[in-house]
Amino acid sequence: MKPTFVMITSAGPNRDLTKSTREQPFWDEHAEFIDRLVAEGFIWMGGPLVDEGGSLLFFHAADENEVRERTKNDPWLKQGILKLESIKHWEIFIDERK
Repeated sequence: MKPTFVMITSAGPNRDLTKSTREQPFWDEHAEFIDRLVAEGFIWMGGPLVDEGGSLLFFHAADENEVRERTKNDPWLKQGILKLESIKHWEIFIDERK
């Protein structure tokens, strides 16, 4: 299995913190983009940071560059709804799903 990476985003300059996640501009385009990466097995878990407007996404990727390259066209990153903060290589020690 490929290594695991975590992408951490924060609310971008165009995020409306008075609205829920699904009420943000470009929601449908963002959801379609993310759903495609999930269907490909690239993203395996993720979701919003409810009180902050950012998100966490978990990937199986060869390296950080693959995560950057495959997510750069996310409509929310391109439109400033989300802002990329960091991508971290993560080694899982505890996983109750197994």
